Amino acid sequence: MSKVPNETAQTDGFEFAALNEAKNYRRALLNEFSKFLRGSVLEVGAGIGQITQELLRNPAITKVVSIEPDAAFCGRLRAAFPGHAIVQGTIEDLKGDDDWNAIFSANVLEHIDEDERELKIYREKLGRQQGALCLFVPARPEIYAPIDRDFGHFRRYTKPELRAKLEQAGFQIVKLRYYNFVGYFAWWLNFRLLKKRSLDVGAVRFFDRMIFPSVHGFESRVCPPFIGQSLLAVARAKPI
Repeated sequence: MSKVPNETAQTDGFEFAALNEAKNYRRALLNEFSKFLRGSVLEVGAGIGQITQELLRNPAITKVVSIEPDAAFCGRLRAAFPGHAIVQGTIEDLKGDDDWNAIFSANVLEHIDEDERELKIYREKLGRQQGALCLFVPARPEIYAPIDRDFGHFRRYTKPELRAKLEQAGFQIVKLRYYNFVGYFAWWLNFRLLKKRSLDVGAVRFFDRMIFPSVHGFESRVCPPFIGQSLLAVARAKPI
Protein backbone atom coordinates (compact mmCIF):
# COMPACT_ATOMS: atom_id res chain seq x y z
CA MET A 1 0.00 0.00 0.00
CA SER A 2 1.23 3.45 -0.85
CA LYS A 3 2.39 5.72 1.94
CA VAL A 4 2.73 8.71 -0.38
CA PRO A 5 0.22 10.73 -2.41
CA ASN A 6 -1.25 8.87 -5.36
CA GLU A 7 1.37 8.90 -8.09
CA THR A 8 -1.26 8.42 -10.83
CA ALA A 9 -2.48 11.99 -10.35
CA GLN A 10 -2.17 14.14 -13.48
CA THR A 11 -0.27 17.06 -11.98
CA ASP A 12 1.22 18.47 -15.20
CA GLY A 13 -2.12 19.77 -16.46
CA PHE A 14 -3.82 20.26 -13.12
CA GLU A 15 -6.84 22.56 -13.18
CA PHE A 16 -5.35 25.57 -11.41
CA ALA A 17 -6.69 28.10 -13.93
CA ALA A 18 -10.24 26.95 -13.23
CA LEU A 19 -9.71 26.56 -9.50
CA ASN A 20 -8.26 30.07 -9.32
CA GLU A 21 -11.74 31.34 -10.25
CA ALA A 22 -13.22 29.82 -7.07
CA LYS A 23 -12.46 32.95 -5.06
CA ASN A 24 -15.69 33.07 -3.03
CA TYR A 25 -15.42 29.34 -2.43
CA ARG A 26 -11.88 29.64 -0.98
CA ARG A 27 -12.84 32.65 1.11
CA ALA A 28 -15.84 30.83 2.58
CA LEU A 29 -13.79 27.73 3.29
CA LEU A 30 -11.13 29.66 5.17
CA ASN A 31 -13.84 31.49 7.09
CA GLU A 32 -15.22 28.14 8.26
CA PHE A 33 -11.83 27.39 9.82
CA SER A 34 -10.87 30.94 10.84
CA LYS A 35 -11.17 30.68 14.62
CA PHE A 36 -9.01 27.54 14.65
CA LEU A 37 -6.21 28.92 12.46
CA ARG A 38 -4.05 30.49 15.14
CA GLY A 39 -0.39 30.42 16.16
CA SER A 40 1.74 27.82 14.37
CA VAL A 41 -0.03 26.35 11.33
CA LEU A 42 1.10 23.47 9.15
CA GLU A 43 -0.32 23.44 5.62
CA VAL A 44 -0.38 19.94 4.11
CA GLY A 45 -0.59 19.85 0.32
CA ALA A 46 0.06 23.46 -0.66
CA GLY A 47 -0.20 23.02 -4.43
CA ILE A 48 0.84 26.31 -6.02
CA GLY A 49 -0.13 28.41 -3.01
CA GLN A 50 -3.72 29.50 -3.55
CA ILE A 51 -4.42 28.91 0.15
CA THR A 52 -0.85 29.59 1.29
CA GLN A 53 -1.11 33.27 0.45
CA GLU A 54 -4.23 33.63 2.60
CA LEU A 55 -2.60 31.84 5.55
CA LEU A 56 0.44 34.12 5.32
CA ARG A 57 -1.80 37.18 5.39
CA ASN A 58 -3.67 36.07 8.52
CA PRO A 59 -2.46 38.16 11.49
CA ALA A 60 -3.58 35.48 13.96
CA ILE A 61 -1.08 33.04 12.45
CA THR A 62 2.48 33.51 13.69
CA LYS A 63 4.14 30.70 11.73
CA VAL A 64 3.28 28.79 8.55
CA VAL A 65 5.12 25.80 7.10
CA SER A 66 3.86 24.35 3.83
CA ILE A 67 4.31 20.74 2.71
CA GLU A 68 4.01 19.79 -0.96
CA PRO A 69 5.19 16.54 -2.62
CA ASP A 70 5.33 17.77 -6.22
CA ALA A 71 8.72 19.28 -7.14
CA ALA A 72 7.30 21.59 -9.83
CA PHE A 73 4.69 22.98 -7.45
CA CYS A 74 7.40 23.52 -4.82
CA GLY A 75 9.34 25.54 -7.37
CA ARG A 76 6.34 27.75 -8.01
CA LEU A 77 5.76 28.14 -4.28
CA ARG A 78 9.35 29.24 -3.66
CA ALA A 79 9.14 31.75 -6.51
CA ALA A 80 5.84 33.16 -5.26
CA PHE A 81 6.75 33.27 -1.55
CA PRO A 82 10.49 33.91 -1.12
CA GLY A 83 11.69 33.00 2.35
CA HIS A 84 8.57 30.98 3.18
CA ALA A 85 9.28 27.59 4.80
CA ILE A 86 8.44 24.80 2.33
CA VAL A 87 9.02 21.09 2.79
CA GLN A 88 9.11 19.04 -0.41
CA GLY A 89 7.60 15.65 0.38
CA THR A 90 4.97 14.39 2.79
CA ILE A 91 4.30 15.10 6.44
CA GLU A 92 6.73 12.30 7.30
CA ASP A 93 9.51 14.47 5.86
CA LEU A 94 8.84 17.17 8.47
CA LYS A 95 11.41 16.44 11.14
CA GLY A 96 11.86 17.63 14.70
CA ASP A 97 8.72 19.74 15.06
CA ASP A 98 5.63 18.36 16.82
CA ASP A 99 4.30 21.53 18.38
CA TRP A 100 1.55 22.83 16.10
CA ASN A 101 -1.63 24.74 16.92
CA ALA A 102 -3.37 23.75 13.69
CA ILE A 103 -3.02 21.67 10.55
CA PHE A 104 -4.81 22.79 7.39
CA SER A 105 -5.47 19.97 4.92
CA ALA A 106 -7.81 20.66 2.01
CA ASN A 107 -8.36 18.09 -0.75
CA VAL A 108 -5.30 16.09 0.29
CA LEU A 109 -6.37 13.08 2.37
CA GLU A 110 -8.19 11.44 -0.54
CA HIS A 111 -4.86 11.24 -2.42
CA ILE A 112 -3.29 9.05 0.27
CA ASP A 113 -3.86 5.31 0.28
CA GLU A 114 -3.10 4.84 3.99
CA ASP A 115 -5.31 7.72 5.11
CA GLU A 116 -5.77 6.37 8.64
CA ARG A 117 -2.02 6.34 9.15
CA GLU A 118 -1.85 9.90 7.83
CA LEU A 119 -4.47 11.04 10.35
CA LYS A 120 -2.51 9.46 13.19
CA ILE A 121 0.55 11.47 12.15
CA TYR A 122 -1.56 14.64 12.16
CA ARG A 123 -2.63 13.82 15.69
CA GLU A 124 1.02 13.33 16.75
CA LYS A 125 1.92 16.75 15.35
CA LEU A 126 -1.02 18.41 17.15
CA GLY A 127 -1.10 16.44 20.40
CA ARG A 128 1.15 18.63 22.55
CA GLN A 129 -0.99 21.71 21.95
CA GLN A 130 -4.26 19.78 21.59
CA GLY A 131 -4.37 21.58 18.28
CA ALA A 132 -7.06 21.61 15.61
CA LEU A 133 -7.14 19.68 12.36
CA CYS A 134 -8.94 21.73 9.71
CA LEU A 135 -9.84 19.10 7.14
CA PHE A 136 -11.67 19.28 3.82
CA VAL A 137 -12.21 16.24 1.57
CA PRO A 138 -14.37 15.14 -1.39
CA ALA A 139 -17.59 13.43 -0.32
CA ARG A 140 -19.90 10.63 -1.42
CA PRO A 141 -18.48 7.58 -3.22
CA GLU A 142 -21.53 7.33 -5.50
CA ILE A 143 -20.30 10.40 -7.42
CA TYR A 144 -16.71 9.15 -7.76
CA ALA A 145 -15.99 9.83 -11.44
CA PRO A 146 -13.20 9.42 -14.02
CA ILE A 147 -11.98 12.92 -13.17
CA ASP A 148 -11.49 11.80 -9.55
CA ARG A 149 -9.20 9.05 -10.84
CA ASP A 150 -7.38 11.58 -13.03
CA PHE A 151 -6.81 13.76 -9.98
CA GLY A 152 -5.37 10.81 -8.07
CA HIS A 153 -8.25 10.33 -5.65
CA PHE A 154 -8.35 6.96 -3.93
CA ARG A 155 -11.82 7.66 -2.56
CA ARG A 156 -14.63 10.06 -1.74
CA TYR A 157 -15.76 9.98 1.90
CA THR A 158 -19.04 9.48 3.70
CA LYS A 159 -19.70 11.34 6.92
CA PRO A 160 -19.77 8.18 9.13
CA GLU A 161 -16.53 6.94 7.54
CA LEU A 162 -14.67 10.19 8.16
CA ARG A 163 -15.97 10.46 11.72
CA ALA A 164 -14.81 6.92 12.50
CA LYS A 165 -11.36 7.46 11.02
CA LEU A 166 -10.84 10.72 12.90
CA GLU A 167 -11.90 9.23 16.21
CA GLN A 168 -9.74 6.14 15.70
CA ALA A 169 -6.77 8.40 15.02
CA GLY A 170 -7.21 10.15 18.36
CA PHE A 171 -9.29 13.19 17.51
CA GLN A 172 -12.39 14.65 19.13
CA ILE A 173 -14.87 16.00 16.57
CA VAL A 174 -15.66 19.69 16.90
CA LYS A 175 -17.48 20.14 13.61
CA LEU A 176 -18.30 17.72 10.80
CA ARG A 177 -20.75 18.42 8.00
CA TYR A 178 -21.39 18.06 4.32
CA TYR A 179 -20.53 21.09 2.21
CA ASN A 180 -21.91 22.42 -1.09
CA PHE A 181 -25.27 20.71 -1.71
CA VAL A 182 -25.63 22.07 -5.24
CA GLY A 183 -22.08 21.04 -6.08
CA TYR A 184 -22.99 17.42 -5.36
CA PHE A 185 -25.49 17.38 -8.22
CA ALA A 186 -23.25 19.43 -10.53
CA TRP A 187 -20.40 16.94 -9.99
CA TRP A 188 -22.73 13.97 -10.56
CA LEU A 189 -24.09 15.44 -13.79
CA ASN A 190 -20.87 16.74 -15.32
CA PHE A 191 -18.34 14.17 -14.23
CA ARG A 192 -20.22 11.01 -13.27
CA LEU A 193 -22.98 11.05 -15.89
CA LEU A 194 -21.41 13.03 -18.74
CA LYS A 195 -17.91 11.85 -17.81
CA LYS A 196 -16.21 15.17 -18.48
CA ARG A 197 -12.49 15.05 -17.72
CA SER A 198 -11.71 18.72 -17.03
CA LEU A 199 -13.09 21.74 -15.23
CA ASP A 200 -14.51 24.55 -17.34
CA VAL A 201 -13.09 27.94 -16.35
CA GLY A 202 -16.25 29.84 -17.28
CA ALA A 203 -18.51 27.38 -15.48
CA VAL A 204 -16.42 27.55 -12.32
CA ARG A 205 -16.48 31.36 -12.44
CA PHE A 206 -20.25 31.44 -12.94
CA PHE A 207 -20.87 28.99 -10.11
CA ASP A 208 -18.53 30.86 -7.78
CA ARG A 209 -20.01 34.30 -8.46
CA MET A 210 -23.69 33.59 -9.07
CA ILE A 211 -24.66 30.38 -7.26
CA PHE A 212 -22.25 29.53 -4.48
CA PRO A 213 -22.67 32.65 -2.27
CA SER A 214 -26.41 32.13 -1.75
CA VAL A 215 -26.06 28.36 -1.42
CA HIS A 216 -23.29 28.68 1.16
CA GLY A 217 -25.18 31.39 3.05
CA PHE A 218 -28.19 29.10 3.41
CA GLU A 219 -26.07 26.09 4.39
CA SER A 220 -23.98 27.93 6.96
CA ARG A 221 -26.68 30.13 8.51
CA VAL A 222 -29.97 28.25 8.09
CA CYS A 223 -29.65 24.51 7.48
CA PRO A 224 -26.57 22.33 7.03
CA PRO A 225 -27.05 20.03 4.02
CA PHE A 226 -27.75 16.31 4.46
CA ILE A 227 -25.48 15.64 1.49
CA GLY A 228 -22.80 17.57 -0.36
CA GLN A 229 -19.90 17.58 -2.79
CA SER A 230 -17.40 17.73 0.08
CA LEU A 231 -17.03 17.16 3.81
CA LEU A 232 -15.72 19.79 6.19
CA ALA A 233 -14.30 18.76 9.55
CA VAL A 234 -12.65 20.39 12.53
CA ALA A 235 -11.20 17.89 14.99
CA ARG A 236 -9.26 18.55 18.19
CA ALA A 237 -6.27 16.31 18.91
CA LYS A 238 -6.48 14.45 22.19
CA PRO A 239 -3.38 14.84 24.36
CA ILE A 240 -0.57 12.40 23.72
